[in-house]
Amino acid sequence: MNDDITRLDAGTSASQTSHSNGRALWVGSIAAAAVVVAGGALTLYVGGSNKVQAAPTKAPIVSVSAPLQRDIETRIGFLGQFSPVKNVELRAQVGGTLKQINFKDGDIVREGEVLFVIDPEPYEITLSKAQAQLESATARLELAGRELTRAETLKNTDAGTQQNVEQRLAEKRAAQAAVNDAKAQIRDARFDLERTRVKAPFTGRIGTHQVSAGNIIAGSRAANGPTTLLATIVSMDPIYLNFDMSEADYMRFQQQRAKEKGPLANKIELSLNGESKYDRQGTLDFIDNTLDRSSGTIHARATIRNPDLALTPGGFARIRLAVSSPEPSLLVPDASVIADQSEHIVLTVGKDDIVTPKKVEVGDLRGGLRVVRSGLAATDQVVIDGVPLAAPGSKIAPQPGSIKFAEQD
Repeated sequence: MNDDITRLDAGTSASQTSHSNGRALWVGSIAAAAVVVAGGALTLYVGGSNKVQAAPTKAPIVSVSAPLQRDIETRIGFLGQFSPVKNVELRAQVGGTLKQINFKDGDIVREGEVLFVIDPEPYEITLSKAQAQLESATARLELAGRELTRAETLKNTDAGTQQNVEQRLAEKRAAQAAVNDAKAQIRDARFDLERTRVKAPFTGRIGTHQVSAGNIIAGSRAANGPTTLLATIVSMDPIYLNFDMSEADYMRFQQQRAKEKGPLANKIELSLNGESKYDRQGTLDFIDNTLDRSSGTIHARATIRNPDLALTPGGFARIRLAVSSPEPSLLVPDASVIADQSEHIVLTVGKDDIVTPKKVEVGDLRGGLRVVRSGLAATDQVVIDGVPLAAPGSKIAPQPGSIKFAEQD
């Protein structure tokens, strides 16, 4: 009985072993037919054979195009700040009680417009006194004239003396001087009376009033005494745009201008803060005569027309200044330019569709494209789409692409 059990166990074990070996052989056959990816190639193992067959992967598809050719001028960019051409503090030239304020804070006021009125009554009284003095002096002058005529008549008839004539002549001259003094007093009184009405010296935007009606105003003609600040006014059209050039940019500006055969208009383009378009223009009309030793910059200024009064003193704008006439240039998409530390690389496709990097010198952006100053030929095929797939030295599948220039830039 025990022998039978032993034979049965032995048979069962043999059967299980045979089944396991068969399953292992089947799994091994499947595994032997697996595809393994290694080194960018497909390696196929067939059955239990040691024979290996390699299948290369497809080359990545990228878009290529020749650089776009355009006539582009050399230009440099700056950040500038607006300032008024005229900036005046309105101060009274005569003192008195402030009676009227004829504007709202922040208004655009016109040249000659009455802004403040100081109580004119004291100055009207002074003018009246000066006019009365003129009438009195005129009367004395007329009397002195008649007495001089009489004295000359008596002398001619030997009834008078030369001394009497000279005395009457002196009296007439004194009376004439009194008339002249009275006229000067009238002009002086009228001048003060007119200055009780403070007018806008030019058209511009006025700030907030610094005094209120009813306050006592201190005034001085020569501003050598205490005066009261009434308000400030700034001109708006035209307006200045101030900026600083670095020494390198200034030298480049000078060198490029020296190369020009004809005069190059000192035109600038500007873009307001927050805008992308350079749709305003101005004229560079001033460059300082010395460099600032502390900052290494030189001050420059442009004048901008501002008829819509959209430009405000104190605001900022980006500036583009052309330093040479337009000349043929190459442009590529900015994404096609790879920054490599201090250098720039553009990937090109050469013979046999092999990717070849080229070191280039780049300029600024034009029409959404990057200007290439050197290092690239007009016939080169540049990778413009799929740059991450184009490894230097690898083979790619190029397809024609196009480069577009954004005219609004």
